[in-house]
This record gives sequence, C-alpha cells and structure tokens, in this order.
Amino acid sequence: MRDAHRLEPTSANLGSGTVLAAWERFVQGEDQVPGVRPLVAISWHRCREQYRVDPHLTEAPVAVAEPDHTPEHDVVFAELGFRAAAVAHEVGNLGGVVTVTDATGRILAEWGDQTTLARAGDSNLAPWFCWSECVAGTNGMGTALETHGPVPIRGAEHWCQAFHDWVCAGIAVRDVVTREPIAVLNIGCWRSRLPASTESWLANAATMTQYPLKRRARDSGAELVAAYTQVRARSGAALAAVDIAGKVVIADDMASVLLGVPAYTPAVDPTLRWNPGLPELITAARYAARQAAHNPDWVGSTQIFAHLADEPTSISIRPVFSSGHLIGNLVSFGASDGAQLPQAEKSAHSEPPHRLVATRDNRMVLLRLPEVSFAESQGNNVWLSTDQGRLRSASLSLDKLDSELADVGFLRVHRRYVVNLSRIREIERGPKGELYLVMDGRTNERVPVSRRNAPALRRALAI
Repeated sequence: MRDAHRLEPTSANLGSGTVLAAWERFVQGEDQVPGVRPLVAISWHRCREQYRVDPHLTEAPVAVAEPDHTPEHDVVFAELGFRAAAVAHEVGNLGGVVTVTDATGRILAEWGDQTTLARAGDSNLAPWFCWSECVAGTNGMGTALETHGPVPIRGAEHWCQAFHDWVCAGIAVRDVVTREPIAVLNIGCWRSRLPASTESWLANAATMTQYPLKRRARDSGAELVAAYTQVRARSGAALAAVDIAGKVVIADDMASVLLGVPAYTPAVDPTLRWNPGLPELITAARYAARQAAHNPDWVGSTQIFAHLADEPTSISIRPVFSSGHLIGNLVSFGASDGAQLPQAEKSAHSEPPHRLVATRDNRMVLLRLPEVSFAESQGNNVWLSTDQGRLRSASLSLDKLDSELADVGFLRVHRRYVVNLSRIREIERGPKGELYLVMDGRTNERVPVSRRNAPALRRALAI
C-alpha cells in the first residue's frame, strides 16, 4: 500500500524470541519485561491483573449478547465492510484475513485467503466469536478497543500462547462525540509479517470512515444550539446545551459561570466543544441518554457541584432528539423538574485502581497511589510526577484518570492537573489572588489552581 491504498508484502520474520521469553516470565508473575513495547506490556498487565484471562486459552469464546447500537454504528459497519472487501483480494494473496468487529469485539464478518480462514477457524477467529481483550487477551482487535491509532500485535506479544503464530493489526473507529469505540478493522496473517503499509492503510480507512460521523455531529451541534435558542427565549432559568458526552455546546451568562465555559459561544464542531470538568454532569448526561433511549419523554433532575459554588446546585435535564435520534440535553440550573436521578447513578464509578501503570522508555512501571504526587496533561500525553521521577501514564486522557481516581484522594484542580490531596504541602497565593499548590517531594513542584476549581479544593481540604 505504497500510497496507503495498496498492500505490499514484506519478509516473514517475527523475531519474537525476546518477547516470548518476557511473556513466559510475565505469565509467571514477574512485572519487569524489558524489550516489550509499552503498549503490549500495559495490555498484558490488564489481561493478568484486571481481566484475569487464561494465557493458555486456545480459542475465543462465543459472543453472548447482541449490543445496542445506533444508526451511526450501522453506517460504520457498512463502510468498514466495503473497505475490508475491497482489500480482501490483496490480503488473501499474502495469506491473510481481514475482519470487522463491533464495539464488544464480536467479529461481524471476515474476508481473505481460504486456507488461512480455515486455520483461523481453529481458534474461533470467525464471525459470532468475541475477541475483546477482556476475554481473549492481547490481540489486534481487542487491544485496539482499549487504545487509539493502529495497534500491531506480533507473535508472542499475544497474551494467549495459542495465538503466538499470528501477527495482526487493528484500529478502532470511535464515536467523534463520546470517543467510545464503535467497530474495529483488523488484518491478520499466520506465521508471516504484515505488509509494511498495513498501519497506514488502517489509519486511512478509519479516517475516511469517520468523515460522515463528523458531519452528522456538526449538524447535531447546530440542532442543539437551535433547541437551546427556542427554550432560552421563553425561560428565565440559567440554561446550557450539552452533548451526550456531557460537553457544552452553548451556555448563557449564568450557566457559563457555573460550568466554567465561555458564554454565548456556540461550539458546534465536536472537537471544539467546551469541557466543564464536572464528573457529576457527565454521569448525569450518560444516565439521561440511557433513560431517553427507552422513554423519549423522560425528564430528570439531580444536584451537582458547579464551579464557584460552595453548595450543590439543582439541575433539570431534558433530552433533545433529531429525527428520533438523541443528540444531547438541555440543562436548566436551579430547577428540579422530572424524576430524581438515583444516588447510585450520580456516584457510579468503576472500581478504583490499586496501582497506576506508567512507562519509562521500554519498561512498564507499576506505581502505588501514594507514590504519585500529581498528573499533568501535556499535548497528547499524560505525565505523572512520582517518587521515581516524571513518567508517562498509560492512561489515554486526564479526564479518564480523573474519573478513576476521584474516590481515592485525588482532585482535579486545573484543566491540566489532577493532584494527590495527601501530597499537598503548602498553598501559595499569588499577587492577583491566584492559588498554587506546593507539592511535597525533593523538587517542591508548584501546581496552579484554576479559579473555577478553587471552591472544590477548599471543600476537599476543609479550609
């Protein structure tokens, strides 16, 4: 695929001796795996510690449930099927297979060399079987669901020993609003290398597939603004429109203060929407989406801690539809119309991690939570300030890390920083009233506190 549209063969040399030895040690309980790519080492850690996948599993299990999906998902499945079928002949000539899975890792269809397809069937690499990482371990399809960009998994990098003869690469197509995976496109070869251009072809295919999703999301953003304008004209309550991920599309003066976003500034494009950094609002938006899917007339209410407020603020949430499709919610502040959100939903979190995973060069580092002073978002990476120095976090985003650590003594104090409250040594006040946290440690690092996060910090520290 010299131009990202053609696949060119490469030599067949898996070079997995070092990785295989590391895999054998890691399966036996060792943590340090030098020579293994960080992406793979982190995936192995999930398989062993979180998912507890049997490394001696010999075949993928049957997919047990039909997941709910939206019309956008059907568009993605059809588009990926077209792209997979278009390249199937080239892949088949190289002894490979192309698969498309849904967001659960369930294979929907496959194409390619008949001999390889028959061999793939021995491991249930076939439609109706599930290849998510949580049930089949590290593999191109399942690990692509856990990360971003093309994910090549070669030979002994697979968590399950029975799949060590395979080399594969997958990429997830994600919802442009929620960033949740929709489907995976994957290419696999048995006992041979993938074409050198596989990753660029996968990236191009995913980009092309997302174009209609981006157009639809921009249209939905414009419709949310229109719905907000209509309600704003007849309501005196502070009002904002948020998408299904809880990001703000537009807010009036009062709502903008409570959400910490610009007032009357539409953010129609899904990549430019305002993130208020309020986990309770995100939880409420997601709960509203689930309720509205079963009852379009549903209206709910709850309380959240808004910015610059010492007490919780009541909000009412009303779903907004377009052509029968949920596109977001109108949030009214100071209102309590509709059914109360269950308390469990407001504070629902996955089990907090016991350790954080970071990387240093080609090594995976496992950190106890007290070792971490703060996390900082910088570009596309999240960095951890730790007792072992500055390390890159395995987490893909500061938002995700914030939600995971919210119940174990960490707090978001700035759009770029999450701090360990137990590691704050001093609080400094700047000449204009701005706050800085002096963190304990050898370097006495200072972390800024944004004006909108200062009340939450005061509540957390009881000051």
